This record gives sequence, structure tokens and C-alpha cells, in this order.
Amino acid sequence: MQVSPYLNFNGQCEEAFKFYEQCFGGKITAMLTYEGSPAAEQVPPEWGKKILHTHLIVGDRELMGSDAPPEMFEESKGVYISLQFNDRSEAERIFNALAENGKVQMPLEETFWAERFAMLVDRFGTPWMINCDRAA
Repeated sequence: MQVSPYLNFNGQCEEAFKFYEQCFGGKITAMLTYEGSPAAEQVPPEWGKKILHTHLIVGDRELMGSDAPPEMFEESKGVYISLQFNDRSEAERIFNALAENGKVQMPLEETFWAERFAMLVDRFGTPWMINCDRAA
């Protein structure tokens, strides 16, 4: 079994996933819009170009998402996407990219359990945890 996060956005899914693709070095394998789909009737006409479903592959993991219809969108609460790193410089690079124009809740710093740990909400409203394990 593999658990795969599915992120909902309020109209910025395409921008967010193109950013995540560049930031994480992944590849978007699908990006479907509401326009021309059976789901087009569930969103306002101006939402035709918004994302019905997208799929990003990062290494051997996947991240999926969509623009939730306006009346169904709720901000993320009680959940974080946790990123695990062995390389401190890579953890710092990803943290800095995600933190730009976002809200840092806990800065990237040493903790009693990790060489580096941080919590933030990126500019698209996605909550992240960055964890860089101590060298064994």
C-alpha cells in the first residue's frame, strides 16, 4: 500500500503544481481541466480552465491535487505534508523555496530529534513539515 496526499486548492492548483514540479524536481504526468469534462457542470463557467485533477511524480512518490469547486473548498487544517531529508543542504533549499511568500510557523533549525526541522504553510496554503535526520 502507498499513501498519497491529495491537495485541494481554491483556484491556484496549476500554479502550485508547476511550482512543486520545479521545486521538488518531479514530473507532472497529468493535468486535466474542468472544461470538456462531465464535472464542468459542477463549477462556475469561469472555472473551465481550473484543474479537475493533477498528478506529480517525485522520485517513487506521488502528489495529486485539484481546484475544489468554490462551495466545497476548505483550507487545510490538522494535517501537514512531511518531507524527509538526509541532506541538510537539500532540506534548506526546499524550505527556502516553500517559505517564500508563505508563513513560517517554526523556522528551520536543530531540534533534539533532528539536525533540522521546520513547519510552514506555503503561499498556496499547503502546510509542510521539513525534517532532516541526524547523521547515524
